[in-house]
Amino acid sequence: MRAPLPPFPNLQQLHKPMLKPLLVCLLATLWGCASQPPEAVPGKRHSTQELLGYSVKDFHWQATRADQEQAQREKDLQLLRERLALPPGEAADAALPEILSAVLLYNREIEAARGPALAALPGLAAKPVDYQRNVLSAVHRFYAAEAAAQLWPLLAQLSTPREFAIAAYALLRPLQGATRDAARTQIQARMQLQFPAWRDEPRLRALGLALQGGAGAATPQVQPPLAELLAAPLRPGLPVVFSLQRPGREVLGLAILRGPDGRFVREPDGRLFQVPQLARALADLPGTITLGNTPQGLFAVRGSSTASNPSIGPTPFLETKLPIEAPVAEFFQVDGSDLDWSESLYEALLPSSWRQWAPLKEAWLAGRAGRDEILMHGSVVNPAYYLDAPYFPATPTAGCLTAPEQWDPSSGRLLASGQLRLAQAFARSFSQGPGGQDPMVKGYLLMLELPGGSGPVRDSELEAAVREAEQLWLSRPR
Repeated sequence: MRAPLPPFPNLQQLHKPMLKPLLVCLLATLWGCASQPPEAVPGKRHSTQELLGYSVKDFHWQATRADQEQAQREKDLQLLRERLALPPGEAADAALPEILSAVLLYNREIEAARGPALAALPGLAAKPVDYQRNVLSAVHRFYAAEAAAQLWPLLAQLSTPREFAIAAYALLRPLQGATRDAARTQIQARMQLQFPAWRDEPRLRALGLALQGGAGAATPQVQPPLAELLAAPLRPGLPVVFSLQRPGREVLGLAILRGPDGRFVREPDGRLFQVPQLARALADLPGTITLGNTPQGLFAVRGSSTASNPSIGPTPFLETKLPIEAPVAEFFQVDGSDLDWSESLYEALLPSSWRQWAPLKEAWLAGRAGRDEILMHGSVVNPAYYLDAPYFPATPTAGCLTAPEQWDPSSGRLLASGQLRLAQAFARSFSQGPGGQDPMVKGYLLMLELPGGSGPVRDSELEAAVREAEQLWLSRPR
């Protein structure tokens, strides 16, 4: 067992930003609500001018104090170990979903939970679907290789698309080469047999694209020009956050900001304004799956609030909404519309060269699958939980994009916040546009994975595409 985890690291010592997770139901269960200062009232909406007036000194979160954080962690880990020590039977069986959720969060007791997780698979089809999802998600993250022998027969018993898809992704996860190709073919045949209308189900359609892979895939193999996407008109006059990530979400991505005039926001020294972000989920599942990675594609930004979830903390988040989660008028940022959502309507916001790029359809499919409450927010979770992970000191989420924050472990005061920088830069850009008098910030988020490269996304690899995008914006038809 590891030595006790350290308190929050000093970011200047690490030379890397630390990020945060939103664990929608999990942390609300594991952590009691921390005491909150008046400015961190849960659900408070922040106007454009309020956002611009804040400083890091306005925020504190007592749960980030080293003494409180360590006490809560040890309490939760002790409860986890007690549940793992339960003898086989009804109580242990009922506790398994919470056990695996805690293992995912704290990244501890992974070996101790292996046996119970694998033992649950033969009878899993008889359990409620949320029970199935919790177990399969942990299996996908930690135990996929050894679970294969039990997952193949289970696949034929799973009658719900979400759980079928999670099991399929778990089967594919450890495989490569010809073995993976054979598994794809077998899963495709099983999916077509069990779900004849699979093309109309968003999670199964996304799975179908993953199963095609390689030659013959519906997705073009060469990503369209990045500059054309960075110049997408969307709704002229509104700011756009572009969050650019690596495939696999193993390392930090980067958020850059386009202003309402089509120019990208820059620092006083001429460098691109940038905030590191991570878009990886605890279970590392695709974006169409509940609590999976942040889906690629387009989101509407609709205001800023303080979270009620104790894993997010008090820093104002930017609220983003998927298609369908936001009605057409709200997504298109207009006063009203009699249009109904359709895939072609979503595509109409994208440049023509990107409309058939299947990965950008993930946000559309995620909205159809019922995903919601995917936010851009800060971090109050100790990155030391993920000390051995390649993305350390970032922390995975339940599907959101998180920006770095540093909290004083002695006082719980906010010392530095990439999230506050991003929210304020967005608010400042919005205020400079034609709708800048609106009290609620509005705009867009576009999430994209960049092929190539193995390290964190750097502004140097984006600079040429940004300059070309600005020229395309200026030359676009009016």
